[in-house]
Amino acid sequence: MEIVDRLRNNRHGILSLTIRDVSVLYSAYMSFIENGGLFIPTDKAYQIGDEIFALISLLDEAEKIPIAGTVIWITPRNAHGKKAQGIGIQFNDRENHAKPVIEKYLSSH
Repeated sequence: MEIVDRLRNNRHGILSLTIRDVSVLYSAYMSFIENGGLFIPTDKAYQIGDEIFALISLLDEAEKIPIAGTVIWITPRNAHGKKAQGIGIQFNDRENHAKPVIEKYLSSH
């Protein structure tokens, strides 16, 4: 399976994110990004264009949702306005399992 091979070759490892509240999901989700996107708080060092993999525990979902994406922005440590350190990722369209689930939750609240 392609995603498994890419996970093995990922130099950053797999990120993990738990979102248990719809308001947090609403703040993190980027519907305006082509294919959707998500802000992931992390202190790991990334560069624009890095490919990332994450497992998202989302609200009432029984299983974690795998996400493959590309870093499209970086919020550094000690960013102006006390913004959380992390990365903004754009979902890869070919492996986008998260977007329909996220949008289902956001449209129902």
